[in-house]
Amino acid sequence: MKLLPNGLARAAVRFKPASFAGTFVALMMAALIVSACGILLETGLRASVPPKRYAEVPVVAAADQYARFVTGSGDSRFESATLLPDTARVDAALADKTARVPGVEAAVPDFTFPVRQGDGVLTGHGWGSHAFTGAALTSGAAPRTGEVVLDATAARAAKAGVGDTVTLETATGRADFRVSGLARAGSGDAAEGATGWFADAQSSALAGHPGKADAIAVLARDGADADTLAAGVRKALAGSGAEVHTGDGRGLGYAKETLSGLGGSFGGIAAMVAVFTASGTVGLSVAQRAREFALLRAVGATPRQIRRAVAAEALLVAPAAGLVGCLPGVGLAHWWFGQLKDRGAVPEAVDLHVSWIPLVVAVGTGLLTALAAGWAAGRRPAKTKPGQALTEASVERLRPGVIRTVLGLGALVGGGFLTVLAARSAGEDAANAALGVVMFFMLAVALLGPPVAWLCAALFGLPLSGGGAAASLAAANSRTNARRLASAITPIVLAMAFTSTLVFMHTSESHVADKQLRAGITADHVVTDPAGLPADAVDRAARTPGVDAAVGLLDTQVLVPVGSGGDQWLQGSAAQGISGSGAQLEKVQDLDVRSGSLDRVGKGRIAIDKTLATSARVEVGDKLPIYLPDGTRAAPEVVAVYGRGLGLAAVTMDRASLAAHVTSGFDSTLLVRGGDAKALAPLGEVTDASGHAVEQNTDRELNAWANYTMAGVLGGFAAVAAVNTLVMTVLDRRRELGMLRLIGSTRRQVMRMLRWEGLLVAVAGIALGTAIAAATLIPMMRGLTGEAPYVPPSVYAALAGGAVGLGLLAVTLPARAALRR
Repeated sequence: MKLLPNGLARAAVRFKPASFAGTFVALMMAALIVSACGILLETGLRASVPPKRYAEVPVVAAADQYARFVTGSGDSRFESATLLPDTARVDAALADKTARVPGVEAAVPDFTFPVRQGDGVLTGHGWGSHAFTGAALTSGAAPRTGEVVLDATAARAAKAGVGDTVTLETATGRADFRVSGLARAGSGDAAEGATGWFADAQSSALAGHPGKADAIAVLARDGADADTLAAGVRKALAGSGAEVHTGDGRGLGYAKETLSGLGGSFGGIAAMVAVFTASGTVGLSVAQRAREFALLRAVGATPRQIRRAVAAEALLVAPAAGLVGCLPGVGLAHWWFGQLKDRGAVPEAVDLHVSWIPLVVAVGTGLLTALAAGWAAGRRPAKTKPGQALTEASVERLRPGVIRTVLGLGALVGGGFLTVLAARSAGEDAANAALGVVMFFMLAVALLGPPVAWLCAALFGLPLSGGGAAASLAAANSRTNARRLASAITPIVLAMAFTSTLVFMHTSESHVADKQLRAGITADHVVTDPAGLPADAVDRAARTPGVDAAVGLLDTQVLVPVGSGGDQWLQGSAAQGISGSGAQLEKVQDLDVRSGSLDRVGKGRIAIDKTLATSARVEVGDKLPIYLPDGTRAAPEVVAVYGRGLGLAAVTMDRASLAAHVTSGFDSTLLVRGGDAKALAPLGEVTDASGHAVEQNTDRELNAWANYTMAGVLGGFAAVAAVNTLVMTVLDRRRELGMLRLIGSTRRQVMRMLRWEGLLVAVAGIALGTAIAAATLIPMMRGLTGEAPYVPPSVYAALAGGAVGLGLLAVTLPARAALRR
């Protein structure tokens, strides 16, 4: 008797292949999503950038590249680490202290900075770096103050040789340098293009950071142990703020945050959706066999045997489905990782790490999902008394169980609470609250599926009641079989809700940003250059005949604490440093000032966007603590609050306060009022405000691929789940369809009825999914942009049309196959 459940399971799989095929597909897709996200997450956790520039250096001392933000105190104290927007630097004088550590051959301060050479750009370094990068002179001598060594590429561009003079622009301005020598780039800087080496004593000033170095490369004497050397350096630099790195830590990479964030945050949502959908499919498969379980109970099978049979079925199907799903999951992870590399989000040197851990987790997740869903769906048929089993199996129960009803109502209340909370919040607070809305409402739809489906059938079935026999029968079928209808609707709701939220979140932000950008740029001409504008671009533009105002913008990012109390975090905010006064800025840029005045923007005084002001809980006259791009802390006074921070910049401050804290001190943009475009052409690429808006939108579109990729993955998975569920429900109705044929219905009439049912399912799913997306997007966009969501009609029509098309296709094809028998 102990073998009976396994025998029942094998028989069920053999004689009910349609239900198990659907379960197999659902669990396979779940394993695909979980394994792909797990691989990215593991790669992020294990990621290290192999040291390229410092490959020959055993120990590197550098500043902490994270902003440490502490909230709470005592047991509730929490420290978060946020990657800095730019490079944090160390005191170059620490090289002398490091050089005195036993075992140290030399300690070389390293500098990397951009240098303009005519219309091009080269990478500048201190000559001391040749000791560890492998750069070597091919002619001439090492540079002294006022001299430079060029590689072949830079020398050709400048048409200069040893002894010639070249004009170069650095953070200190334009100056003439004598070419003291020519050199061959080493392995540490060979991939940087044109390169120039300057005297170490002058390099920190040329970089715009006097007395600071990017890092200190520690060269060891022969026979010195790297770990012992690192310990000595760490002790010597204690209290200086410098961190000591060895091994792959010398790569100083940034891949961990991107991969961990994608694999963790999106992976968590995707895994939840996958488990959620797979469990629904497994539950449907068990529910479809209520008659078989009723018959088994009637002939004497015990509740334990029924439960063991369901568990054995899961053990038969889930592991195989998981293993099959892991194969395309690995492929998806490789594709995703490649996309991240192509867009520069992950360094080229980082490799995808594929191990058995995420694959086992994916298979295990599918197995646990199948067991849990099967147990939940099989509880009622297992404990039903034999005498009631057949009667209950023939009548569908509309009302869900008490526990399910309580949980469903709780999810509904939770979603409503978060909707109100999001509507009353701003910025990231609104976004964080709104993301929970979609999850709670989706959970409510799943838990309260039958009554929700019955309401949808009653509402959307009204137009069908007067639409002929086939349409009336479709409406009646949907109302009578609400549980089956709920199983079909839920995946469509899922697809519409998540896809609409992700897609229209981007379109809404882009629409508002574009509108603010077009309204905010009042300059007649916008001058840009990918390498950065000449250091004297503002002065040259101001001297151009007819020019009324010229303001340079240094674009970067700062970190701002937002939130309140113990729930605070650092938010990256776009910042612009202006070269002129606030009054001059108002001639070329309309920030839509709501309070205060831009005239007071200057040293220690900034203007910020209203959404950021709300999130940071500050107003005009308050001090706003910020982290500058290199991690330097500041607390400037807020002197103005404006409304166009999404399209322009969330923080506006004087250029001098930013220039010393960024790698490139060259202005990003020059706004000019008056004058002639041809006269400004030598400064860079000249466009008008409209052309500049188009360029900015192109950049924004390129950066939005992540949202669309997530929408494609989640929407595609949910679409497959919806098709899978519809196919399962149609194939399970062979007897019903056969009976309709026996009582005189033609094949065309049956197919028409099924199409109406498919249309009703699709429309109900679209309506519910749209409602959930609206409940999520409206408060989120109100908080982030101050406006309602922007939904392009063509995009929404494509999503809705796709849902309808998939619904009709998923009903029609299996129905034709069933009616041929």
